[in-house]
Amino acid sequence: MKNKFLFPRISGLAFLATLGACSSADGSSINSTTASAPVTQITLGSRHKPIIKVDGLQFRDLDNDGKLAPFEDWRLAPAVRARDITARMTLEEKLGTLLHGSLPGNSGRFDNSDTGYALQAVGTAIGENHVTSFISRLTAEPAKLAEQNNAVQALAEQARLGIPVTISSDPRNHFQYVLGASEVGGGFSQWPEPLGFAALADPALVHEFADIARREYRAVGIHMTLSPQADLATEPLWPRQPGTFGSQPGLAGSLAAAYVEGFQGGKDGPGRDGVLSVIKHFAGYGAQPEGFDGHNYYGRYADLDDAEFAHHVDAFRDSLKVKVGGVMPAYPILRGPTINGQPVEQVGAGFSSLLLDTLLRDELGFDGMVVSDWAITQDCDEPCKAPTAENPQTPAHIATSWGVDHLSKAERFAIGLKAGIDQFGGVDDPAPLMEAFDRKLIDETRIDASVVRVMTSKFQLGLFENPYVSPDAAGDMLGNRQFAARAEETQRKAQVLLKNSNALLPIAADHRKVYLFGVDPLVAQRAGLIVVNRPEDADFSVIRSEAPSEMLHPHHFFGSRYKEGRLDFRPGDPAYDELLKARRYGPTILAIFLDRPAILTNVLDHSDAVLANFGASDAAVLDVILGKANAQGRLPFELPSSMAEIRNQRSGTPDDTTNPLFTRGAGILP
Repeated sequence: MKNKFLFPRISGLAFLATLGACSSADGSSINSTTASAPVTQITLGSRHKPIIKVDGLQFRDLDNDGKLAPFEDWRLAPAVRARDITARMTLEEKLGTLLHGSLPGNSGRFDNSDTGYALQAVGTAIGENHVTSFISRLTAEPAKLAEQNNAVQALAEQARLGIPVTISSDPRNHFQYVLGASEVGGGFSQWPEPLGFAALADPALVHEFADIARREYRAVGIHMTLSPQADLATEPLWPRQPGTFGSQPGLAGSLAAAYVEGFQGGKDGPGRDGVLSVIKHFAGYGAQPEGFDGHNYYGRYADLDDAEFAHHVDAFRDSLKVKVGGVMPAYPILRGPTINGQPVEQVGAGFSSLLLDTLLRDELGFDGMVVSDWAITQDCDEPCKAPTAENPQTPAHIATSWGVDHLSKAERFAIGLKAGIDQFGGVDDPAPLMEAFDRKLIDETRIDASVVRVMTSKFQLGLFENPYVSPDAAGDMLGNRQFAARAEETQRKAQVLLKNSNALLPIAADHRKVYLFGVDPLVAQRAGLIVVNRPEDADFSVIRSEAPSEMLHPHHFFGSRYKEGRLDFRPGDPAYDELLKARRYGPTILAIFLDRPAILTNVLDHSDAVLANFGASDAAVLDVILGKANAQGRLPFELPSSMAEIRNQRSGTPDDTTNPLFTRGAGILP
């Protein structure tokens, strides 16, 4: 690796990048003086590279040669600039571009427990491995997060071509935190989970949310969201339903498209102030038998027939029409469906050319980036397959190379690239890609095609002009009271009233004494209630709960974090026991977070009111109970009546239990 950063090996294409014109990766001519974008000066941000003047306009001289290269000319179309810079890149720089790494915290971890990045390690990833895309899991005050992301960009600017870093994130504006799936905190406005938007079925509201989140992301220096989930919530036991827009492809598709359009800043792909959206997980991820998630070895399959698979694919179509910037393939191996009469290969979706090349690109016309989900090229060792209490699965043992785990890493990268992947998530070591190239498993033409797509996105987002943000402005943006108020209002509206015996809700003004379980007493007191310690002393009781679950795989990393198992309440469940106890003394209200479609059969008789939510604060729940706000949602999926009904339904078919307790769309409206 000695001197690689200062004296890189130059690709055979680089000599074509001459003064007036250069040849792109596909051999087409590029004229550096042909303007196709605005002629008004664009704001530049540069800390290490000089600014040059041409035609009375300013440009960043990213290659330090004192001349305006086509890729430096912001007047040109992103695709033109992308082909030009690809032609100038070394093979090492190209291979690094195909990786989407993780920004490590200063403790060396990759979670949200740190307050800063390990910048020396980041510098190595950029300077030696030429990685220019990273996910951030850092949770910090807005100004601090902006400063840290600026520090990453300053490191990238010092590289040979000054290629800016694309910083991505899992969703940050909701309630659930699961490492590898979502983040919380840091001042971002807090909205219901996407299921809550499905309960309201309002694309305009989803667009408004995404537009607000877009501004928050860009204020702190985040440019890509690994969302939305267009997956369908067809398996009641599956733990990732909160991130979906429900069970029906029509509604899920329209809401996902509104989400994409709001984040990206329009219907024509990501703009200069946009956040590139990576829709996921293509396709069929929600059809996991027993709900066992595809992050886990024991959840590596999904079962669908052709008709079911078609519904799962349909949920992605609307987002493709508004030119979503990226698509992330699903984890599991799909058992059952065919494409053009051919059975889908028995490999994870990221390795399936039928899914990515034939269906996604050729038939559906997608021309953006395909970004793999994380760790699909890693080795699944014993702690990954069969962890124990003595040898549990830790982050170092996370791998999802389903169906190709018998191959070498170089072979996995080659198969993924040939199938249609442009970037491999969760890795920053280009050595396996170089091995695949040296073994002639992949060629430079195929590499160039992916590099052009990745670079096009960076130009679309305006990162080559100014990758830096203002820490002070970040603090103002993420402290926007109007944004917070809209989020809080939506938390209230997105709740679903399923039962209200004798018009118990809203609670009468003279009923102030409340017994609480799962609710912060201070929040209740601020709402004007008197909190008592015994249900027999209360005018009414409020029991907050999540859907029931079991810990079936405690030694698997994701198995210990995702909800699995039963959905029915049983004696011994704390919330159920409290409900029965409180019901003996007076009216009871069950406020339940439907992170999965809970079975409420044996709680209805013990509840005078049942209020469901999909991510709501205690204050939001109490406001609906007290009549300060109205629940306006409807169920985005059915609620089964028993576990037997769940066992007899198909994982790939939505809302198909025989006798649901509540059908999809149920809800008592004001």
